Amino acid sequence: MTRSAQELGRFLRIRRDRIRPEQVGFPVGPRRRSLGLRREEVAVLAGVSPTWYTYLEQGRNITPSPEVLDSLANVLMLTAEERRYLHLLALGRAPAGQIRVASPDDELWTLVRAVGNGQHPVYIGNEYGDVLAWNEATAHWFTDFHRYPRERRNMLWWLLTDPEAPERVLDWAEETRDLIARLRSAWAGRPEDPAFNARIDNFSAASAQFRTWWAEHHVTAQQPRDRVLQRPGQQRQAFRIVVLRLADSSSNSVVVHLPTTSS
Repeated sequence: MTRSAQELGRFLRIRRDRIRPEQVGFPVGPRRRSLGLRREEVAVLAGVSPTWYTYLEQGRNITPSPEVLDSLANVLMLTAEERRYLHLLALGRAPAGQIRVASPDDELWTLVRAVGNGQHPVYIGNEYGDVLAWNEATAHWFTDFHRYPRERRNMLWWLLTDPEAPERVLDWAEETRDLIARLRSAWAGRPEDPAFNARIDNFSAASAQFRTWWAEHHVTAQQPRDRVLQRPGQQRQAFRIVVLRLADSSSNSVVVHLPTTSS
C-alpha cells in the first residue's frame, strides 16, 4: 500500500461518515448502527461494485478513473477543493479543466493598483498566458490589453500577432519560446482541458512560428529571469521578472518587473 492510497482510504471513510442516509434517500431503521453511509450504499450510488469500493477504502493499490472519482465526489457531496484533493490522492493530478480562480475581477484590479502603482510593469496572468489585470506601466511598455476582446487578452497572443511586439521585447524569439515552453508544461497536466486546447488551436491558426516552436516539445518552469523592453524611439530598460503565486488561486500569478540597469 502506498501512503497516498492509505490517505485516500481514510479520506473516503471520513467523508462517508458525515453523509446521513436520509440525505441520499436511504431509510434509517432501528437496526442501523452507523450514522453515516455504509460502503455498499456509496458503491451503489457511485455505480461501482461494493468489493471494488471496499478495496479502495482499504488503501489497496488500484487506480480509479477520473469519472469514477467524480461520481464518488458527487455521492459524498465534496466541495470543489475536496474533489481536487480526491483526484490528487488517487491520480497525482487535479481534475482536468479545473482551475480555481477565487478572486473576482475587481479584486485582481485592486491588487494590481496596490502593488503596481509605479513606473514598472505589474500584471496578473494565469497558466493560459491570459493577462487578467495590469497597471499603466504594462500598457506603456507592452500594450493596453483593453484594445483586445477579453478572449484575446493573452501575452502569447500579443507576442505572436502584434507587429510591435518584436520591437518592444528585445529578445522576442527567446521570450516567446520560453512562454510556449511554459504553456506546454502547464498543458501536460490538463491535456483534455477544452480551454487550453482552444487557445492552442487559436495560436496555431494565427502563427506558423507558434506551430514550429510548439512542435519542438521544449518545456520549462516559471522562474525569475531578465527581460529587456524598449519603447519605439526611447531608452531601453532591463527588468528582473519575479512571479508571485496567489494563495487563493491555483492558476493566477502576479508578474512584477523589477528595474535593474538602463542602457
